[in-house]
Amino acid sequence: MGGSSALVSELPEHASLLWRNPDPKPSYDVVIVGGGGHGLATAYYLAKQHGIRNVAVLEKGWLAGGNMARNTAVIRSNYLWDESARIYEHSLQLWETLEQELEYPLLFSQRGLLGLAHNVQDVQEGKRRVYANRLNGIDAQWLEPDEIAKVCPIVNLSQDIRYPVHGATFQPRAGIAKHDHVAWGFARMADRLGVDLVQNCEVTGIDVRQGRVVRVQTTRGAISAEKVALATAGHSSVVAGLAGIRLPLQSHPLQALVSELLEPVHPTVVMSGSVHVYVSQAHKGELVVGAGIDAYTGYGRRGAFHIIERQMAAAVELFPVFARAHLLRTWAGIVDVSPDASPIVGLTDVEGLYLNCGWGTGGFKATPGIGWCLADTIVHDAPHPYVEPFTLERFTTGALIAEHGAAGVAGVAH
Repeated sequence: MGGSSALVSELPEHASLLWRNPDPKPSYDVVIVGGGGHGLATAYYLAKQHGIRNVAVLEKGWLAGGNMARNTAVIRSNYLWDESARIYEHSLQLWETLEQELEYPLLFSQRGLLGLAHNVQDVQEGKRRVYANRLNGIDAQWLEPDEIAKVCPIVNLSQDIRYPVHGATFQPRAGIAKHDHVAWGFARMADRLGVDLVQNCEVTGIDVRQGRVVRVQTTRGAISAEKVALATAGHSSVVAGLAGIRLPLQSHPLQALVSELLEPVHPTVVMSGSVHVYVSQAHKGELVVGAGIDAYTGYGRRGAFHIIERQMAAAVELFPVFARAHLLRTWAGIVDVSPDASPIVGLTDVEGLYLNCGWGTGGFKATPGIGWCLADTIVHDAPHPYVEPFTLERFTTGALIAEHGAAGVAGVAH
């Protein structure tokens, strides 16, 4: 869940001015289950790129009230493997013009991202990722400690600490955006194009007849559909199970927090895999701090205190200037993690049913890219080239895309 204000957002009071709040129709060409960033982006690109506008996005609560409201909004594309770099770089390129396209202030800030190295292995893996990024045409640099000081002067570069900094990867085009504005921008434009955004509509069943999806059952009645796409993040395995599909996913809490408002002092985004923390400063001034996932599985949004304690210790060691900052708020989201820490996207054995899940903590940065690719996949009933390596079949063929440590934070891909 990768830094903006990152406060848990609620539906804005002016939402009625941004989009309609329609009742669901009896049938649609495409039904998208999940009204977060991925679902809204998919609906927008279906309407904008492909002219398919008889589309409904079904959300059990309010739009973007799940992980989209609970992430730390880091955007980057410096992943190790070619397949990952390709989809995230496609997304980053869309981010760079998205504010103009959606005609909405997303507060996309390309302030760069540092990935700190604290030991020989970190240095070797970091340089390997830089070289791989360059081969894929992605901006990436390796910085020595004196160069890090020029990019982010407040990082503790002393060699007498537990985890001394020996260097860092740096992607200048990386950055942050305001997550709720992103959702509202996609929702507003999708609504303008005729998409129905149906809130307070939980999917309780998926009807399959002769191997093909025919309708979804909801708390607001049955809705027929030619095609159904699932974009429900941490609840993906539960929703897919309604159609008889078992997914190799584990759902975990992922915690984050923000500080009180501060003057602008932190100019970039800093990540550290060895100490499991990443820190940025939001537009309003609060520090946004994230960590690795809680080890236990579940669908609760309350994480363990020791995770916060450890991430605070790491953050204060890296940034002593923040030692007296007051903690304002903590929260958690539910992330869906696949065995190789890469997403699962594409067709299923049920005709007309499409998956988009397993993003772990990398979902926000992929929002426009996966919306684009999933819309194309739905229209052509074949995986878009950027998501073709991420089909469910890779767990049978063994063509895994292992992004556990390669993504920069051990255990899961931030």
